[in-house]
Amino acid sequence: MVIRVAEQAAQSGAQQIWIATDHHAIAGAVREHGFKACLTSDTHASGTDRIAEVVAQHGWPDGTIVVNVQGDEPLIPPALIRAVAGHLHNHPECAIATACHAIHDEASLRNPNIVKAVLDRQGHAMYFSRAPIPYPRDAFGVLPSPDPREEVGKGGLPAGLPALRHIGIYAYRAGFLRAYGQLAPAPVEHFEALEQLRALYHGYKIGVVIADEAPPGGVDTEQDLHATRQIFATKTKSEENNK
Repeated sequence: MVIRVAEQAAQSGAQQIWIATDHHAIAGAVREHGFKACLTSDTHASGTDRIAEVVAQHGWPDGTIVVNVQGDEPLIPPALIRAVAGHLHNHPECAIATACHAIHDEASLRNPNIVKAVLDRQGHAMYFSRAPIPYPRDAFGVLPSPDPREEVGKGGLPAGLPALRHIGIYAYRAGFLRAYGQLAPAPVEHFEALEQLRALYHGYKIGVVIADEAPPGGVDTEQDLHATRQIFATKTKSEENNK
């Protein structure tokens, strides 16, 4: 799976691709397939801590942009990787860039497993939460009845509600990654279980790319694994037929 992820990353235009792992077997498989692996500590609490070690090992300059692509995202679009890196490059005031896409249905907005984001007028993240934010007070029945002037969309949400689902991809400046390990965890980070809140808590800006649609999902379950294998099998068969 990690090789599939690396292959997608290779199509993004990245100057270098490194697989960071604490597992020698993974590192060996990566090298056998022509990619570079970086062995890291097995005590890291998060992926951000792990790539911070990679930055330290290589001594990359503070302005170097590093994109963290999770190893269970074999279908991640190369264009999304490129867009997040480009957004950070074009917004020097930001230490981090990430991505979101629009939410159109009430079930997704209420789902705590879906992380939501609210942005400021410059497109920087104000907050991330598992709670339904922004909360459409009248439409969700906090008042006795919905405001009759409020148009409701197809998914049960008010038309125009700026509800955004966070996509778990990040681009960082190397200088921020060096500082990250020294930042005290934010109280909200513990309760929301969202490590990006630490950066906001300490005043770092996070720029957000708005994707036109949701990218393919990662592999979190056996069912996901089976579905993803079917996708690659179909793709391979199609390529063979076109030869």
